[in-house]
Amino acid sequence: MTLPSRRAFLGSLGSLAGALSVRGWAADKAGPPVAPVERVTDTYFGTSVTDPYRWMENVEDPRWMPFLRGQAAYARKTLDAIKGRKELATRVAALSGGAERIDTIQLAGPWVFTSRRPAGAATFRLFVRRGFDGADRLLVNADTRRKGDTHFALSYWFASPDGKFVLYGVAASGSEQTVIEIMEVASGRILPERIDRAQYANPSWLPDGSGFFFNRLAEGVKQHTTDFYKNSVCWLHKVGTDPARDVKVLARGQFPDVPMNEIDFPAVAAQPGSNIAVAVLQSGVQREQVVFVQSLAAAAAGNAGWKRICTVEDQVTGVTFRGDDIYLISEKGAPLGRVVHVKADAPAIGGAREMMREGVAALRGVFAARDGIYVQGIEAAYARIFRIANDAQETQPVALPYEGSISAPFADPSIDGLVVVLQSWVQPEQVWLVPPAGKVTATHIVKPPAFDAKAYESTMLFAKAGDGTRIPVSLVYRRGLKRDGTAPALVQAYGAYAISLEPLFAPRFIAWLERGGIWATAHVRGGGEYGRAWHEAGRLLTKPNTWRDLIASCEMLIQEGWTRASKLSINGGSAGGITVGMALVERPDLFAAVISDVGSSNPLRAEFGQNGPPNIPEFGSVQTEEGFKGLYAMDAYQHVKDGTAYPAVMLTTGVNDPRVDPWNAGKMAARLQAATSSHKPVLLRVDFQAGHGFGSTRQQYDAQVTDMFAFALSQSH
Repeated sequence: MTLPSRRAFLGSLGSLAGALSVRGWAADKAGPPVAPVERVTDTYFGTSVTDPYRWMENVEDPRWMPFLRGQAAYARKTLDAIKGRKELATRVAALSGGAERIDTIQLAGPWVFTSRRPAGAATFRLFVRRGFDGADRLLVNADTRRKGDTHFALSYWFASPDGKFVLYGVAASGSEQTVIEIMEVASGRILPERIDRAQYANPSWLPDGSGFFFNRLAEGVKQHTTDFYKNSVCWLHKVGTDPARDVKVLARGQFPDVPMNEIDFPAVAAQPGSNIAVAVLQSGVQREQVVFVQSLAAAAAGNAGWKRICTVEDQVTGVTFRGDDIYLISEKGAPLGRVVHVKADAPAIGGAREMMREGVAALRGVFAARDGIYVQGIEAAYARIFRIANDAQETQPVALPYEGSISAPFADPSIDGLVVVLQSWVQPEQVWLVPPAGKVTATHIVKPPAFDAKAYESTMLFAKAGDGTRIPVSLVYRRGLKRDGTAPALVQAYGAYAISLEPLFAPRFIAWLERGGIWATAHVRGGGEYGRAWHEAGRLLTKPNTWRDLIASCEMLIQEGWTRASKLSINGGSAGGITVGMALVERPDLFAAVISDVGSSNPLRAEFGQNGPPNIPEFGSVQTEEGFKGLYAMDAYQHVKDGTAYPAVMLTTGVNDPRVDPWNAGKMAARLQAATSSHKPVLLRVDFQAGHGFGSTRQQYDAQVTDMFAFALSQSH
């Protein structure tokens, strides 16, 4: 296994406006509620910055929820009035409902566990089968827990090595406030213990299945405060015992030789067949990990004795182990990454042996199997797999059946080979086996949707940024599309945390393609498409490259005849809100519509929100002059100018969002509504039963995508 990361993920499709009443709000019936202006001025290193809607950051302000309800009602009324939306909604629902989706897969003993959303289901369910060809048995269906408007979803799950038990996390209405339950697989009996505050548990079972390590948020910390994600603790829970008796394994201040800061998330892992434990300290969203090792027995007892393998300066971004052999991905001196090996009794990375030298692919993960070590990489947007056999001197590339993306990789030191989910822009996802030797084989666990791949095609073009950098742009469109500038284009972009926007088969988007649309992805800097250098070129003070790469990509599509400005929409979610927000304020003339999903619009204030401190490594802090300079430059809210003819804008948020505070969208909507001179709509679409998108139901996604398509098409002229 590769120890997990807490980096934020794109949650761009997670909101659904509710048509709720607007009691208690004095609003103009012809438009959205007008937010009160209460200016607050801060001075940062000699620069004064005024915030007209600071009051929205107080979720207990009695004006906040009525404002959201009024905005939601106005957005819902506007969107429902778009001609053709009803027919579009029917088609989107049919496409999504007819497709089975898979999330995660694990092999445990003779059992194959999968989390899948069957065709027609609302959320993902947990299944088990004996071998790949066995019959599925349903273990967990969170849909059955629904209570009124409150729905539940699986946050994560992990089976014990022998498949006897499976732990899983459940959270309500997209809140990500996860509670762990444990099931005895054979009987389906759910054990009595419940463990809350398990949002980022990163669980790992003991080899004998008697218990598991997991991370738990600090007790007694209030939500919506900057302390919420600080000082989490790694514990060991023994199956069948009271969580109050759990053993504290790793915490800030517990061991003098394991220094931790307040935003470190400690994770401890065990592996079948190994008597060591490996600990990773993930400092918020920072990619570089600090790694320690000690005996499994000492770790399980909560004892001292951890030996440090590497520091942040060693730029380790992935780790796995087998027996007493530890394998790490290090980017120090190798921006695309290389794989090195150390022994548990002499773990310092300074004495490591190189197993895989830096190549042309950026390395993303390393996985230990019985037959060797498997390495996942990416080149531009396409997945690569490499195998280091136990007796091999060189790394061997694995031939994949087509260019695409890989997700949910799974390997186990007691099992040969690697299991992955592979898909492309025009190839539905499927589980594939990567054997020690021979051809990669499909398992057919996932039932493919009825889809004619020959009717569509995808290609990768390159835009030229202002500094001459070539920016990859992926396009998907109906075969035979005329390049005469008449096609509506929807361009998505992200650009943060070294996360790449890789090929994705998205059934709902067929509805867009059927209407002659182009679906494009700008692989902007700040992502991980080309490794460390690509990420570093789009964060902190270099962040402007991210949205200017998007602008250059859109200009290229226009220049080459794919679309025109009056038919061009852009979309970004979460940290992608920075990307599309700044593109909006810098080039309002370039777009017909801008859609920011659960987006970060006011990063200058982000560190004062619940999820702010863990994100400082990626975006910076106003506590330093350099940090303020970078944050102000990427703050779209602060760059909105009165009297500007802005294009149509739709911002979405979920009231339960723990990652990007809803006030980001609220403040941005209020500011744009007050400033724009174009008379084009500025909508704030609110889902009162969702968060950042994780845990939303299929129906919520359907409505979100329908509104995005309808809004973009309504502005395409």
